[in-house]
Amino acid sequence: MTGSRTSDCPASVDGPQNGPLILTEDEGLLDDLLRLCAAAGAVPRVAHGTAVRGRDWDGARLVVVGDDCAGRLYGVPRREGVVLVGKDADDAGVWQRAVGIGAANVALLPGHENWLVDRIADAAEGVGRPALTVGVVGGCGGAGASTLACALALGAARAGERTMLIDGDPLGGGLDVLLGGEKATGLRWPAFAGSRGRVAAQALEEALPSVHALRVLSWDRGDCAAVPPEAMRAVLAAARRRGGVVVVDLPRRLDDTAVEAIGQLDLGLVVVPAELRALAASHRVASVLNLLMRDVRAVVRGPFGTGMDGPEVARLLGVPLAGELPAEPHLADDVSAGRPPGAAERGPLARFSTAFWTHALAERQQGEPA
Repeated sequence: MTGSRTSDCPASVDGPQNGPLILTEDEGLLDDLLRLCAAAGAVPRVAHGTAVRGRDWDGARLVVVGDDCAGRLYGVPRREGVVLVGKDADDAGVWQRAVGIGAANVALLPGHENWLVDRIADAAEGVGRPALTVGVVGGCGGAGASTLACALALGAARAGERTMLIDGDPLGGGLDVLLGGEKATGLRWPAFAGSRGRVAAQALEEALPSVHALRVLSWDRGDCAAVPPEAMRAVLAAARRRGGVVVVDLPRRLDDTAVEAIGQLDLGLVVVPAELRALAASHRVASVLNLLMRDVRAVVRGPFGTGMDGPEVARLLGVPLAGELPAEPHLADDVSAGRPPGAAERGPLARFSTAFWTHALAERQQGEPA
């Protein structure tokens, strides 16, 4: 490559640089782009000249092309992940030049700085497909939503999925306790209460306790009983960028923070005991969720009475049936002994989780709604 150089930011000596390939000869634009890379925590490679071929062009996760160089790059091999950056919002020709070099996006500074920082940070983190994110909420008090959330997370981890379990219910007593991991080392929600903007996905993962082969973000036993909506938005977005599976245990009282979480869900599960009063309460919860997200399903928990099986309960709720969940023998004794819900691979919770993920992950793989 002709005249290539790196930025003044230190490059990793253990592997390739994690930031974008920058192509520009405009020193003012270069200064802006280096500043945005620093804000994203990325180390870029900067190249001058027109000989863009081979490993640098093909291997970069993101290529940022200054508008000053666009005319010289016609004929360069097409690839994904190219952004054309300019500063003249009145220049309609910038879109034509973007098409000419195969750029999928145009960023006009300074207006698109935040967007570009996010794209650079995504490239630095190696962001791929977002996690399949499932929320679980009880249709009534004592429905067993937290129990199911833990079992689903354990089931996903057992299936080899990269899994994170997020406790969205500050009054639930802590999912780490339910998993038998209250003494596990790592951060809990109070440490993230001030989070805003973008949280680094890898840093989040590494900071959380690892319990039964999954990462858990739970509450501690302190006085913090809520986090702001902005913190939920930032943390859950980072969890989703990790890929794999994210399970969120939601409170029945859907405050602003819970609504932020719901906004990032792919699928919502309402846990409904198969009895009349529970069905009446669950109808209200399902109705609210249907207003906030596109895919809400019922998990109907036994024991089942006459005329109150899973299909009938789901029909009365007006949502599809995700499955029936028979009562789990000795569940209370197992939890008291430190055995988490769903740990018994032949038990109803584990069997339900296995069937659920087999179906949901297959739907996702086929590109259908999860």
